[in-house]
Amino acid sequence: MWALPFTGCKADNWLVRITLGSKGKFIRATEWVAANKEPFLSTRYTIRNLTSGDQLEIRVKAVNSVGVSVPAVLEQPVTIREILEYPKIRVPCYLRQTYVRQVGEVINLLIPFQGKPKPQVTWTKDGQPLDLKSVNVRNSDRDTIFFIRMAKHADSGKYEMTLKVDGLEDRATIEIQVIERPSAPENLKLVDVWGFNVALEWSPPKDNGNSEIKGYTVQKSDEKSGKWFTVLDRCTRTNCTVSDLIIGNSYLFRVFSENACGLSQKAAITRELAHIKKIETSFKPEKYSHKDFLEAPKFTQPLTDRTTTHGYSTHLFCCVRGFPMPKIIWMKNQMEIREDPRYISITEQGVCSLAIRKASPFDGGVYTCKAVNPLGEASVDCKLDVKERSCSLE
Repeated sequence: MWALPFTGCKADNWLVRITLGSKGKFIRATEWVAANKEPFLSTRYTIRNLTSGDQLEIRVKAVNSVGVSVPAVLEQPVTIREILEYPKIRVPCYLRQTYVRQVGEVINLLIPFQGKPKPQVTWTKDGQPLDLKSVNVRNSDRDTIFFIRMAKHADSGKYEMTLKVDGLEDRATIEIQVIERPSAPENLKLVDVWGFNVALEWSPPKDNGNSEIKGYTVQKSDEKSGKWFTVLDRCTRTNCTVSDLIIGNSYLFRVFSENACGLSQKAAITRELAHIKKIETSFKPEKYSHKDFLEAPKFTQPLTDRTTTHGYSTHLFCCVRGFPMPKIIWMKNQMEIREDPRYISITEQGVCSLAIRKASPFDGGVYTCKAVNPLGEASVDCKLDVKERSCSLE
């Protein structure tokens, strides 16, 4: 099969003369054979069912109602070749997006392809031929190897691979990006210092390392210790505020830029120290009006009547308030209870208690708790009943 394009005329019929070659010898035919039986209006025609190795001489005539034109003849005979396999570049998946490497690394790409007879492989970079001093290309019947020993910034670009088999071709574009760490930010300034805070401002680095800047890392150093601590990581702006600084200390600040390779090797450092000054304050106590806390005794919780059993201990409770703290007096049947080991009197935080150990019928009666201070007195009463233990009869 051979496709033949024609330009410059409209025709009603096309005639073709064929000349065959055998074993390298050129044999001219004695007559022309029509390749198409019916006239057609087109400037392209495909000659089919040809034999590989033949050589064809081709001429074209235009025919109209008046007659036949003078034939147009190809300058050279056409050799018929059979294409066993169309050219096809099989680009690996990782090369279908931008291929990123760092400066100094090796770039070694193996790209397989197909095509028979052996395809012709050519490479270009950004539309220009490759510099074979820095790039090595090795081609085989099935693949091509693209090799750079030490990648440089200049090796970044779009590389186009072209695969040709006779008049057919396939193309593939591979984008390579060679990156390195960025330079340090520029024009780092200490804009303002107030309270516990410092405002910083800087400019992007001149060299971004051929990769987008992802952010900035801000560090502080106390003049006393000299150690650096990170206060902000991957700050996307070119300004920031550092807070929670210690009063009385002085600080230096530095900023690193960061891209896909990492932090810049150097940092921008502030030229002047940031002094966190102590704020002078004077204490003026507020004046409060004097309040009279004096109060006569008053029971907030009275005594309650209780019943207990002979031989068991019991407790009496009540609550009182007053200022100055009132004196507590316990009485039984209007007689003050003095030093008696059977009675224990405790007063704490306004809670008054009287413990009666192993009560007996003699301990029954009316108990009174009296509270006395210079402003007056108050008292509460309760009744204690002591019962005998019951004995079971067998």
